[in-house]
Amino acid sequence: MKLLITGASGLFGGKLAQIAQTKKHQVHRGYNQTKPMLGYPIQFDVTNNKQVQQVFQKTKPDTVVHAASLTNVDTCETNKKLAWKTNVQGTKNIIRQAKENNAFLIYISTDYIFNGEKGNYKETDKPDPINYYGLTKLEAEYQVQTLKNYCIARPSVIYGSTPAAGKINFVLWIINMLKNNQQIKAAIDQTTSPTLNTNLANMILEIAEKQLTGTYHLSGATPITRYNLAIQIAETFNLNKNLILPVSMDYFKFPAKRPKNSTLDTTKAKQTLTKKPLEINQALETLKKELNPTST
Repeated sequence: MKLLITGASGLFGGKLAQIAQTKKHQVHRGYNQTKPMLGYPIQFDVTNNKQVQQVFQKTKPDTVVHAASLTNVDTCETNKKLAWKTNVQGTKNIIRQAKENNAFLIYISTDYIFNGEKGNYKETDKPDPINYYGLTKLEAEYQVQTLKNYCIARPSVIYGSTPAAGKINFVLWIINMLKNNQQIKAAIDQTTSPTLNTNLANMILEIAEKQLTGTYHLSGATPITRYNLAIQIAETFNLNKNLILPVSMDYFKFPAKRPKNSTLDTTKAKQTLTKKPLEINQALETLKKELNPTST
């Protein structure tokens, strides 16, 4: 498979490229600022239509995984112009070239397209974003649906064993804070389905290899509050859970609203894929092995 990944220096894109290469696929790693170390790095800006066109002409991919996105929820709220340009216009540019080159497009979306009032959302549930990030990702989904050959994948709170593109993820942040005996505050009223990047990458690669179309919820299989996640991390890594304080989401005073319960129902993925969404205890044990590969 000739695979083009946008956002290949990110948490998910980097892991997907790594796994795809071990399976002998030809991997072109698209990036904007942080150059990936492996594969065929190719620098371009998804918001620049001419650059996108040139990349497709050069790489001639049969499959594209579009993971490049402005994912900082608060930045999207405070800089709506940049959010729309990156998440919507950038996706339109990718779609245009996927269509012209007859490439299969896998679009990485988010649980934040839902309002979070009920949780356990199925693929068929009606989206209703409550922040601008979710709105741009939903608009991009609508654009993707104009293709014949596409898959929309929705994860939730992606985490992994390495900081990506200079940013640290929520789970690594908790581990680092607790290791340094620093107190942390975690929300007891925000529930998500945290997704290990390795698990997501394996599921996406299977979708790419089988050319499965439609929409899939590809988050972790366990709904969990941010506070309970922090407690479970402390237990898995033998860290002091007394340093974790429960607070309300309101305590953080974020510019953007967060859905209270944006958990995803992963039944479809479990029934369809060989690589299944992991329960949180399995995922954290996998993460532990990735962080300490030499330990037994």
